[in-house]
Amino acid sequence: MIDGPEANAGTGTVTEPDAPVPPSATTLSRLAATVEKLRGEVAEAHAAAEGRALIEMAKGVLVERLHLGPAQAARQLGSLAEQAGITPLELAADLVNQAARDRITEVVDEFMMQTARETPTTAVRLRTAESAVLAGGDSQRVAESMLAHAVAPLGASAVAIWAAAADSSLSLAGFAGIAPDEATRWRHVPPGVATLARRALAERATVWVEDLQSSGLPSIGRSGGRVAIPAGTGGRLLGVLEVCWPYPLEPQTPQVQRQLEALAELCSHTLDGGTGTGPGGSRPDVADLVTLADGLFDSALVLRPQLSATGALMDFRIHHANTAFVDPAGRPRGLINGALLLEAYPMASGPGQLFEKVEHVHATGEPFRADRMRFTELVDQVPLTVVASVSISRHGDGVLLVWRVEDKAARLATLLQHAQRLGRVGGFEENTATGEITWSAQLYSLYGLEPTADPVPLAQLTRYAHDDDARAITSFLRTVLHRRRSGSVAFRLVRPNGITRHIRVIAEPVLDAAGHLLMVRGVYQDISAQHWTEVALSATRDQLAHSEQHIAEQNRLALQLQQAIMPAQPSIEASGLRIAVRYRPTEQHHSVGGDWYDALVLPTKQVLISVGDIAGHGITAATGMVVLRNALRGLAATGAGPGQLLTWLNLVARHLADRIFATAVCGIYEPDTRVLRWARAGHPTPVLVRGHDAMALPALRGVLLGASENATYTEDQVRLEQDDTLLLYTDGLIERRDAHWDECVARLLRKSAEYEGPLEDRLDALLHGNASNTDDDTCVVGLQVT
Repeated sequence: MIDGPEANAGTGTVTEPDAPVPPSATTLSRLAATVEKLRGEVAEAHAAAEGRALIEMAKGVLVERLHLGPAQAARQLGSLAEQAGITPLELAADLVNQAARDRITEVVDEFMMQTARETPTTAVRLRTAESAVLAGGDSQRVAESMLAHAVAPLGASAVAIWAAAADSSLSLAGFAGIAPDEATRWRHVPPGVATLARRALAERATVWVEDLQSSGLPSIGRSGGRVAIPAGTGGRLLGVLEVCWPYPLEPQTPQVQRQLEALAELCSHTLDGGTGTGPGGSRPDVADLVTLADGLFDSALVLRPQLSATGALMDFRIHHANTAFVDPAGRPRGLINGALLLEAYPMASGPGQLFEKVEHVHATGEPFRADRMRFTELVDQVPLTVVASVSISRHGDGVLLVWRVEDKAARLATLLQHAQRLGRVGGFEENTATGEITWSAQLYSLYGLEPTADPVPLAQLTRYAHDDDARAITSFLRTVLHRRRSGSVAFRLVRPNGITRHIRVIAEPVLDAAGHLLMVRGVYQDISAQHWTEVALSATRDQLAHSEQHIAEQNRLALQLQQAIMPAQPSIEASGLRIAVRYRPTEQHHSVGGDWYDALVLPTKQVLISVGDIAGHGITAATGMVVLRNALRGLAATGAGPGQLLTWLNLVARHLADRIFATAVCGIYEPDTRVLRWARAGHPTPVLVRGHDAMALPALRGVLLGASENATYTEDQVRLEQDDTLLLYTDGLIERRDAHWDECVARLLRKSAEYEGPLEDRLDALLHGNASNTDDDTCVVGLQVT
């Protein structure tokens, strides 16, 4: 194959010597194969290096225990592995476990209790991952080693190592099994973004998720099972180890959980790496923290973590108390410096107290701030509680605790400011000798002035007031400044923007021992809301009085109309009947109702009996009652039956009146046959009393008047006997709000059957002994066959 411009000489074309020659498909495939081969060799080299690091640790154990040279230790390791029938790597892991007795050893022992067959595999996985940390210290290489040697045998498909920064953000320090473009998108997670790793840091506990997609928490990689384990050392969380499964994760055994926690502890070593602020950061020196604390005007403590022999956080040592430090219990700085936090402040150990907040800040790096936090300390065995503003932040390994005790004067000043704002009140003090004026902040707001504006002297008050209020203000100033007595005045203050506010000012003079005026002090109050409320209330009262007068006049007219149409009617006898009526209007004159009744001998010697009840009260009900009563009288002269009369009366209610709704019962008595034909329109059915028995007539079909255009009414008849009594009534006689209608009717039947005597006395007994509680008109008509 010939390269260069001569290659195209036979075709008659000339290629410039400097023009790039595009690679052929064969060349690209060869390059890709070469890159893949080199990548595999690098991975094998990493794996071999990790395995060699573990074997080197085991050789060191043999050198120390058997006092052998390096070469002899290597031969001894191979010989022992051959005799045991295991690989040198598995024997190396077992030797390191026996010598270390650390967290990984505990995990391996747990597996040994379950099944001895798993122990070598588990030990090799964990120790190989540990050797990767020791060999490289690079989070990316550690992630790749953990996936290959530790979590892939557990079914996991990816690993992500997150580093927590001082600002609570997360950065992807290492990953394996995740596409590079996906990792690039997740290289930095700002503070406050809710992810699975963030939740593990906030809860300071391992978070298991069966399926990432259903959890609602975003994270790197695809859906599937997840576990996020906080990684830290010495009580300080440095990041999170996140392990991913490609399928929904079932609950894992405690042994697997311990194994993953051991891997997270290994991650903390590479995340720490001598830094306290994340990868690439620099750990603040404690001396810098002390300098920072001494530059504060508030009390500050520099705390250092106090760890146990196993590395667990036990307490915090007070490394330094700054020069402005004031102990709530009154102790000098010398007694605080060098003491443990719980020794100096034992009452701070409760749930939600100071120690818990300091521990959380030290672990997560998230700063804590509270404007009002209670401290309780023992002073001579007496509890002393103070309120302080608290700020806690982590700087490297140290914690800076700052507090400001809230004194009573500051609390009262704050309380006064809020009271003035809520009450729209502003205070002032004016020195009459020097002219110096002091205003509260709220007073500038009342005047509509900027806080940098000059206060307004009392003598110039009229310049800011409405012209009509000048005389009242002048009298007020004369009382305070000349007569030297306390005074007050209400006026309309006109702000610079033209808005008018109603203001009340109260002032008192301050005199010296000789009676000379020293200063004037007082308050302004914005009473605009009160003023307009009084104006609206006055207008409402006037309108209410007018409405009451109008309603009273209407009720008086309705009552007069009702009394004129239905005067007290004495008992009458006609056509073999004795008819008595009892009518009692409501006791509340503002609720004049529309109950009506009628008893009329028709030209045919028949007797028309009717009772009705108009819906509503007042003048409308009274006029409706007149319309229906007179209309029924006129219609009865046609000789039609009661059903037809109610049909016509329904048309009157719908078309010849102002949409009246009413109930009614209408009957026509034939003296010759003693037959009563009757019909009803939604009204209570009549009651027939015969001897010692009382019964309600059948409930005939018929809707109330005015409800339907084409309403028809069923007609029925009853033959009356000697001494029979028929009762027609309105619901005001029996209805109760707390009882069912059937119960009310049953009570009426019982009382009607029990009474013996003249018709008039029977009606009086029913009227005065009724149990109705509806405050409605009551009407009852009685017919007795003589």
